[in-house]
Amino acid sequence: MRERLSERDAADFDAILALVPEDAGDMPFAGLPQSERWRRLRERVQRAGAVRSATLANARDTRIVLGLTPPGASAFDALAVAGRALREIAGEAEVIALAAPAAEHAGNTAVRRGAVDAGAAGAASAVLGALLSAALAHAFELPSFRTPPRSESQPRLKLRRIELIGGAGLDLPYLDAAAQGNNLARFLTALPPNVLDAAAYRRFLAGYAREHGLGFTWLGEPALERLGANAFLAVARGNPDRNAGIAHLTYRPAGRRGAPPRNRAGSRIAAGRRGAPEVALIGKGILFDTGGTNLKPHRSMLGMHTDMAGSAVALATLGALARLKAPVAADAWLAITANRIGSRAYLPQEVVRAANGVTIQVIHTDAEGRMALADTLALAARTRPRLLIDFATLTGTCIYALTERMSGLVTNEPRLLPTLLAAGRASGERVWSFPFDADYDADLESKVADVLQCAVEAKGDHILAARFLCRFVPAGMPWVHLDLSAAVRSGGLAHVPTDVTGFGVRYALELLLKTRVLEELQADA
Repeated sequence: MRERLSERDAADFDAILALVPEDAGDMPFAGLPQSERWRRLRERVQRAGAVRSATLANARDTRIVLGLTPPGASAFDALAVAGRALREIAGEAEVIALAAPAAEHAGNTAVRRGAVDAGAAGAASAVLGALLSAALAHAFELPSFRTPPRSESQPRLKLRRIELIGGAGLDLPYLDAAAQGNNLARFLTALPPNVLDAAAYRRFLAGYAREHGLGFTWLGEPALERLGANAFLAVARGNPDRNAGIAHLTYRPAGRRGAPPRNRAGSRIAAGRRGAPEVALIGKGILFDTGGTNLKPHRSMLGMHTDMAGSAVALATLGALARLKAPVAADAWLAITANRIGSRAYLPQEVVRAANGVTIQVIHTDAEGRMALADTLALAARTRPRLLIDFATLTGTCIYALTERMSGLVTNEPRLLPTLLAAGRASGERVWSFPFDADYDADLESKVADVLQCAVEAKGDHILAARFLCRFVPAGMPWVHLDLSAAVRSGGLAHVPTDVTGFGVRYALELLLKTRVLEELQADA
């Protein structure tokens, strides 16, 4: 980290990237090498959000990239511009410098006696954090199974060192943990279904738990039968192998007493307030979704190896909390199975009883995610967490409603909505709240069971899915449901360059560590 970058220092870097507000004057460029060249580059960038590049006159021909952020840029705006800036040097730089010089506002209001005011400095720090997040996302490589060519005349360079210009106010451990969590979620979600099957996922989780000091319990199918988790088991029935299960991982801060006991057999679930987690993170881990008996068509099935994105987000969030040694006791519950066709696959019109005793009339076997989550929510709730959060690529209707630019949110605690929405704005992972009114339950009334799995018609399915899931959350227990419509987006999203976005990790960390949501809930306990 350096406070300034001299012209001589500039030759140490393949590229220098800087973001400044659109309404900034010439002051930001005074601290950059060959400032006149930066000023001329600024004249070529005509609008907020745009990015342009040039080359410095030095022995290294250092690339310079300038991006303009909108006045009062949101976190999403800053991340999006940062992502465009990193794309300018993709595969062309190994060592880069990042700068977001605190800029004077229009009318020279931010500069007083030669010093930048705290508001401008804070904004510049946030933008520099966005640049760093983008750089870490671009430096990470998703799994590749391509045979390396025998020779490449011009191999693409890999980003290996990042240096910050300024940034004294940045929380670098937090930014790094959030980036590492996002990268993990993307990596797991991108794995092919023959590489990440249930057995491989279980092995990975066991190793990950050891590496991060997490408790780990695997509730296999025999254990789930004893627990009455028949909704989950209905989905798993069509699998050729009996290796599906619910993974339960625990993180407790140092000195926190009464952690739930490790229970390999899974014959009982710890309960009670003592040692209970403050938050339980539940993730949908459908490793491949054929649709089951109600088979998907070709195009709809092609990307279904990513249907386990929710489990990757829950796991990565827990790992980030452990990496930060965060003062939040947390569990992750991952519902891991595939939804396959076969002679034993579950059928429409079956009636199954979930772990909490609720009976479900099956309508469509491609609504398997809510079946697997039903039991997972019910089991997680037995540990009496202060807050339940589930992450799931649950419904196509949420994508139709929002596109893949943001994700859907539903909660049974309306008073938390301002905090939940604010976490989306602050993290740059935007969420939108949908209705949760009880009269929607009329569309899920069954003549033969307690509840329909889904309606015959698909309209409003993202709302009905949430109403279904709430049947497996005890009354009075705060619960947040994230329908991850932004889990996959062609061309990436904001600062993330890959189609698989890892959406949800930044949001969850912002909510749990930067807002007062847990304090609000504790005050009511």
